[in-house]
Amino acid sequence: MRLLARLNRPWVHFLLLGTLLFWLQGRLFPAPLPTIGPLPEARIAALKEQWFTAVGRPPSDEQMAKLIDAELDRDMLYQRALELELHLYDPVVYQRLLRNMFFLGLGEGMTEQERYEQALEMRLHLGDEVVKRRMIQVVEQLLLAANPPAAPSEAELAVEFNERQEELRRPPRYTVEHVYFNRDREADVGSVIDQINSTGLTPTEARELSSPFLPGYRFVRQTPDQLTRHFGSAFVLNLLEAQPEANAWVGPVRSTYGQHYVYVSEIVPARAATLDEVRPLLERDLKSRARATALEDSIARMRQDYEVLR
Repeated sequence: MRLLARLNRPWVHFLLLGTLLFWLQGRLFPAPLPTIGPLPEARIAALKEQWFTAVGRPPSDEQMAKLIDAELDRDMLYQRALELELHLYDPVVYQRLLRNMFFLGLGEGMTEQERYEQALEMRLHLGDEVVKRRMIQVVEQLLLAANPPAAPSEAELAVEFNERQEELRRPPRYTVEHVYFNRDREADVGSVIDQINSTGLTPTEARELSSPFLPGYRFVRQTPDQLTRHFGSAFVLNLLEAQPEANAWVGPVRSTYGQHYVYVSEIVPARAATLDEVRPLLERDLKSRARATALEDSIARMRQDYEVLR
């Protein structure tokens, strides 16, 4: 009874009524959300131009819509950075604004801090793309810190490993030595090969009959891609078509540089990778994917705080 008596007082009624009115005002007349977009025509044209330069054809309507959405997301992240005043505390922005002031020839005789403050007063940070990229990067880091992606589990690693078996397959490896004939000596190829075979020269001994070859003469456990970097793709294709065997000469094998008489001392066949071999790669890819998903989810939630106009 004593509690009811205390509640039955004018100031309590006034407080409850005020709280109710404040709640109703927020429900019925919410504050307008900050607006992002729409992009001006000049920026849309620039996006189309960038796409054309990179891909070689105009973007489709769907691709253009994704480009615009991505650009609006960047604007939204930058807007959030400005709301948090991150540009006032970032050393990269600080140095960038000082650099801009130097190139503009402004702030002569001022201290660095004075020049920085003048740059802020001139709002130089609002028109600098480097500052914008940095601020977006910082906001993304904050979003990921608030919603960190989970580390990949062993089960996820196992699924990824099974799904990418073919891609992860270890290529064959070849240990080869060669005698090189440049184009001026191609007429001698037959006689030199006969000499090597008839006298039983070892690859090291036969090297004395080679033309100079800058990449070298012996290549140990090289994949086809690695051999391609030394000899060119035509050499690898011709060598594999010759079906080389271990401890045997092959050739002549033509490359873009001339012809080669090749001694294959070892062939390690292609094989399936083990999980331990590719674990760092799989972990990196899964972490990258989880990071992208966490960031995408955070940005999607952030869109609810803005009115995005496309």
